[in-house]
Amino acid sequence: MPFTKNSQAATPLLDALQTCANKPHAAFYAPGHKRGVGISPPLAELLGSAVFQADLPELPELDNLFAPEGVIQSAQQLAADAFGAEHTWFLVNGSTCGVMAAILATCGTGDKIVLPRNVHQSAIAALILSGAIPIFLNPEYDAVLDIAHSITPAAVADALKQHPDAKAVMMLYPTYYGVCGDVGAIAQIAHQYNIPLLVDEAHGPHFTFHPDLPPSALSAGADLTVQSIHKVLGAFTQAAMLHVQGTKIDLDRVSKALQLLQSTSPSYLLLASLDAARQQMALHGELLMTQTLQLANQARTEISQIPGLSVLELVNTPGFVALDLTRLTVTVSGLGLTGFEADEILHQQLGVTAELPSLQHLTFIISLGNTQADIDKLVQAFTTLSKEYARVRKPLGAKKGTELINNLIFTNIPNISPREAFFSSTEVLPVEQTSDAYGGVCQRISAELVCPYPPGIPVLMPGEVITPAAIQYLQQILSLGGNITGCSDPSLKTLKVVQQ
Repeated sequence: MPFTKNSQAATPLLDALQTCANKPHAAFYAPGHKRGVGISPPLAELLGSAVFQADLPELPELDNLFAPEGVIQSAQQLAADAFGAEHTWFLVNGSTCGVMAAILATCGTGDKIVLPRNVHQSAIAALILSGAIPIFLNPEYDAVLDIAHSITPAAVADALKQHPDAKAVMMLYPTYYGVCGDVGAIAQIAHQYNIPLLVDEAHGPHFTFHPDLPPSALSAGADLTVQSIHKVLGAFTQAAMLHVQGTKIDLDRVSKALQLLQSTSPSYLLLASLDAARQQMALHGELLMTQTLQLANQARTEISQIPGLSVLELVNTPGFVALDLTRLTVTVSGLGLTGFEADEILHQQLGVTAELPSLQHLTFIISLGNTQADIDKLVQAFTTLSKEYARVRKPLGAKKGTELINNLIFTNIPNISPREAFFSSTEVLPVEQTSDAYGGVCQRISAELVCPYPPGIPVLMPGEVITPAAIQYLQQILSLGGNITGCSDPSLKTLKVVQQ
């Protein structure tokens, strides 16, 4: 329900923590440093003493995260009101545990869930824990920019037509690049089958607080969203929230799933930072986001005018209906540099550090914590990069590295569930022995997730057959300077497979 700024001025959890931190008493409880007395001097010198006085356990005045009845309950209800939810849970294990809880709360062993191929690895972990069966959808893909966008409503509709027994749909909103799919249309399609839409909204907790940002997933009809408050707002790293609205989510199952996934010794520093970040955005969010958008728009405008550079703009396709303008993706391939090379120069030589380098691009998070000086330094760094580091050679083209993606990538043959693959006996083989790409006699089943950056779409999942096309694509990404993540051997000389 709509909130008023008067009601949102309170910080019940933060206030209680402050009172306990300042209360003189003899501490005979964990943690062992006893309010900072036993902390290593170098660490105390780095962080100061006050933070350790507030590093407290579940004292009676501080409530219990797993059965809240006091200040945590009050803080979570204030957060629900501020973010447009009916129920909110504070998370101290990041959005990772929220995404996993969302799937555990809606899917069991053998249940189907529709989700994007470029889903976060936490969702794969949830498939392993729950035993759910993934129905993967290819995200819309820009082969020129080498960027994966969102899944489309048409793809979701087709998947549910083929799998009407699916228990849930999950989507990313926004993607790492700030790209937003049509969450409203996808929610409507899911609801036609009386199943919930789960949204990994890790990068979108600020959407609620400004009309020039994309609509929040909840306001567009999602049933459950998970937000990393620390990624773009003012909470400590690892602090996140899970929000629910409507009747399609079993609240008790969410609570039970979170009890399985969260620490039984939650950090009150993280919890209090969620309370404080909520209050800050509820009271001042629109002003803070206005300032952030102004800085982001300045960076976007000035960098786009630098020779050899361009920035990601809204394309308006079914998988790209809105763009978070606080997320800045700069294409550097026009300078004859890879994103990895440009990132190293910016970081090591020019004092600017990006959030995400990829083959052609650098992506930057511009948030309420950035200043005019930051933007000036960013623009100056790119000006210097263009003038002094550009190479006289043909710019990297996307087609060479990505022409396989539409033909290949996601034609892999599912053989066993991710859970079965994870718990199977495994062996490590030279990559040439994992498929018939090199004349091998049989194809093997992957026991690990293999994800190239770019474009950040897993090519192999646990339980999938390793195809010649997948191996060829991964090797081509490596040859162009990309990275392989998720697997035990990022050089791709070996792969872990299910033992025959």
